[in-house]
Formats: sequence, structure tokens, C-alpha cells
Amino acid sequence: MRLSRRSLLRRAAGAAAISALPGTARSQSYPSRPVHIILGFPTGGSSDVIGRLMAQWLSEGLGHPFVFENRPGAGSNIATEVVARASPDGYTLLWATSANAINATLYSHLNFDFIRDFAPVAGVFRVPNVMEVNPSVPVRNVPEFIAYAKANPGKLNFASGGIGATQHLAGELFKSMSGIDMHHVPYRGSAPALVDLLSGEVQVMFDLMPASIGYIRDGRLRALAVTTATPSEALPELPTVSRFLPGYEASTFNGVSVPRNTPAEIIDTLNRHINGGLADPNIKARLIDLGATSLAGASAQFGQLVAEETEKWGKVIRAANIKPV
Repeated sequence: MRLSRRSLLRRAAGAAAISALPGTARSQSYPSRPVHIILGFPTGGSSDVIGRLMAQWLSEGLGHPFVFENRPGAGSNIATEVVARASPDGYTLLWATSANAINATLYSHLNFDFIRDFAPVAGVFRVPNVMEVNPSVPVRNVPEFIAYAKANPGKLNFASGGIGATQHLAGELFKSMSGIDMHHVPYRGSAPALVDLLSGEVQVMFDLMPASIGYIRDGRLRALAVTTATPSEALPELPTVSRFLPGYEASTFNGVSVPRNTPAEIIDTLNRHINGGLADPNIKARLIDLGATSLAGASAQFGQLVAEETEKWGKVIRAANIKPV
């Protein structure tokens, strides 16, 4: 089912309003036992690293363990369904990512609706993708890359961590806005994709900055631009893609969501403590090191971001006719 921007934003606001209904639990008694935060991806990525730091912060601040769990599978849909079916009592949280916004369109028969069945709690961070090439590609900026691609149609291969991954969609958005033709090569994760980019088996990748920044800094990969609307503090010398393709933006968000009907008092407690964590010097330093930007703010702001990203990537998926394997 295709939804308009207005419908998506209305449904996001509705989910937030539902969560504000009176409940039996009250913030002054929450939590009274361990809380589980579930991420739908394996250990080791930026979501896992920051998620565990935030879980530790919440444990210390709220006086009960916040247990961070990895339940990878089906592009994070398995973990998301587990939380969707959980009791709306604040003891099972979803570490939400851009995959949730993407999967709303990519998969046509999910057993949940992310906007309808979840209430937003708080944004945590956003990381840019970085447009990078193997140094053998004779370009040093985005205009040169576009010119080279147009002179060599279909000869460039861009890698991603899989069909529907943020690297894939960032590349498809770039293709459509620049009018170039290049071939998508999906891998089973970004790590093997990076290996082939470093060896020159593929020529370009729109990778998440935390995974690639070390290779960029040591010169093994050549970064052309960041994909966010504003430059990155981690690589301030890089221009944005939007400088050359106005309106282009691609990034990955992380945040926390809960099952709908979770009491507003619990959501407010979690939001307040998550925002406190984002102001902590240790967490702030780790975010900067990863090239990430804090998404501190109200729960409604996170809900609106989710709705906007769902609409945006839905358009890209439909236009490119992307189907999951």
C-alpha cells in the first residue's frame, strides 16, 4: 500500500498520541526489573557500539539492568516483530534503525506496520554515508565521477551490504539524480563489500562512515563526498554530494521505539534519560569518533523523522523496482 507524505506523518503522530493514553505503569516505579533492548543486526557495527553504551548509561541512571541483545535476521524484521508482539510495558525496547523505514516498502507482507505498531521514544544518532572509490578510479570529486561514469556507461560497479541496504539505496538515489548508469553488486554484509572495494573488484561504494573512515584516513580509499546535507565533523574537508546534486541526502538513523500503547510516563522517562546520555562526554566523544551526529530531541521529532525517511526511501525503492531476495 502506498502512503502519501501527509498520511505517513498523520500515522506517526497518531502512534505518538496512542502512547500518551493513561496506563497502569508510572514512571516513578519504572523500571522495577531488567529491560531488554533488541537490535536486529549482529555485533560490531556502530548501532551495536552506541547501543551498548546507551544501555550502560540507562542501567546506571535508572537503577536496573538494560540488557542489549542482538537478534539478526531478515534485514532486522525478526527483531522488530519480536518487539511489536511484546507487552507494551516498557520492558522490551527496539533499537530502531533506517532499516525499519526501508523495510516498510521493501517487504510487502510484514506481520507488523512500523509506524502503526510502534511509538517513538527518542532519536539517538545519525551517521552519513560517504561516497568513496578505489584509488584506481581516475576521479577526485563528484563532477569528475559523473563525467567518467557517463563516458563509461555500465562499466562501473557499486557495492553494498545487500539488496535494500542503505549503501544500495544511496547509490540508486545517486544514479537517478545524476543520470548515470552503473551496476549494483550486493554482498552479504558491508565487510565483504569493503574487501572487494579495497582490492578493486568493485569501484565505488556509498558506505557508512564508521566502517570506512579508517581506510579513508590511511589513503586506501578515496572519499569524494559525504551524503548528508551538511559536512561531517569527522572529515570536514569533504564536500557534500548535495553541493553538486542539490537535494541529495542519504544517511542512517538510530533511535529507540516501543510497542504502541506503552504508557506516556514510561516513554517520557526513557526519552529524558536517553537525551541525558547524548549529553554525556563519553558518549558524545564516541559519536564524534564514528562521524555520527546526535539526534537528541522529543519523541515526536523522532516519529516525524521515521515517517519522512519511510516516504523518501519508499519512492527510491519503487522507482528502481527493488525487490528483496
